[in-house]
Parts: sequence; structure tokens; C-alpha cells
Amino acid sequence: MRLEQAIRTVTDRGEKAFIPYIMGGDGGLDKLGGILTFLEEAGATAIEIGVPFSDPVADGPVIQKAGQRALAEGTTLEGLLAQIERIRQDVHIPLILMTYLNPVLQLGVDHFFDACASAGVDGLIIPDLPLEQGRILFDGADRRGVALIQLASLTSPRERLEQIAQSSEGFLYAVTVNGTTGGRNTFSGDLEAHLKAIEAFSPVPVLAGFGISTPDHVREVSRHVSGVIVGSKIVELLEEGRRAEIELLVAARKATTVN
Repeated sequence: MRLEQAIRTVTDRGEKAFIPYIMGGDGGLDKLGGILTFLEEAGATAIEIGVPFSDPVADGPVIQKAGQRALAEGTTLEGLLAQIERIRQDVHIPLILMTYLNPVLQLGVDHFFDACASAGVDGLIIPDLPLEQGRILFDGADRRGVALIQLASLTSPRERLEQIAQSSEGFLYAVTVNGTTGGRNTFSGDLEAHLKAIEAFSPVPVLAGFGISTPDHVREVSRHVSGVIVGSKIVELLEEGRRAEIELLVAARKATTVN
């Protein structure tokens, strides 16, 4: 799939993948194209776009507030996909949609995947959908070339992690903290061993996310995997207009050597 190939192209160059997360509709959908173009030009490997939702169980306060701002702007899943379709020709890297299950069911699974295909969505993350129940979406995603990305937690046993890795498409999302998204000062002492173990048995690239908020975090965590996802810090810096700091975060991936 295009998403996995984009990640492998970066790692083959001796760099690490960097995927920023943004909240779709934060500040209005009319700003989406400019934000995506900026992140692509800054060096993002792909971009994860969040769908605002009223009960975002995996999100910390920064992303929750961004979702509330986007909802106040009238952003919906269907409207967001339509906007992505309008601007997709100007953005050349893979785009990943992060949504909860309820908006997908409300829109209708077939309608949702048809809209994803029309919009040029390359990957999908649904954090509140367990692997077993997620199989209802695999056929629709496969027919339209959308990678279903699975999340691997710190607390899952080895057998479960291997099952999740075998089912993941595009890449495997390794969650680096227990809890919701948001910046952390430190990570648990056994994170390195955990990431190395997942990287060893995963058939797709492993990217780590949650809690990564500084260039040092990017360099430290990505030493053990194929790259990182940065969410809350990107959302915060965009909202405050501090784009130069975003460029420093993205650039940190180039200072990390491949394992």
C-alpha cells in the first residue's frame, strides 16, 4: 500500500518517518489545505487528520479542545472528507484519517469508504474499535485501498501484540504511554525493550506515538522503531502559530540513525 511504501522509502534513506497529527476543522475547514501543504513542505512522511467527536476517549486535553473548536465550526466527518477531496491534488503525501467508530456507523460503512476513496485517504485509525470487531471494516477498506492501522498498547501480552501486528496495514501504531494523548516529560523504563520487541516481529513498519512532544523525544523514541507520530504538540503549536517549532520537530527525525 502507498502508506507503507512512503514509510519504507524514508527509512531506506537512513532517516525516520514523521507523521504529524492535526484536528480536521480546527480553525475552520478552509484552513485545512494550507496546514497540510505546510506540513508536507516541512518534511512530514504522511499526515494524520483527526475527526472531531463529542466523546474522544483516547484524546488528552489539547486534542479534546481542538475537537471542540472544530465542532463549534460545524465540522462533520462527511464535510471533512469532502474538503480533503477538494484539496487532495495539492497534497502529495499519504493522508490518514483518525476517527471513532460512531461517526462511521452514522454515515454508513459503505458510504464512508466510498468517500474515503474519493478523497484519496490512504489509512484509517479507529482507536475505540477492537481488532475482532474491526473485521466488519476490513472488506470495505481493502476494496478501496485504505490501510487499517492497528494500535499496540504497552499492557497487551506478547501473543496479543503479535496478532495485532499481523492484522495491521500501512504501519503498526505502538502506543508509548498508558493513558490518553498528550505531552510527557519521561517514558517508562521498559519502553525501549517493548518497542524493540514489536519491531522484531511486526511485518509492517512500527511507528510510536502518544506523549512525544520535543525534538529529543523524536530522536530518542525513533531510535528503536521506524518513526514517530506527534499529535498534541503539533495541535498546540499550530493553534499558537509557532510553525518554526513544528519544523524543528520534523527535522529531528533526520538526526536519528537507523537501527
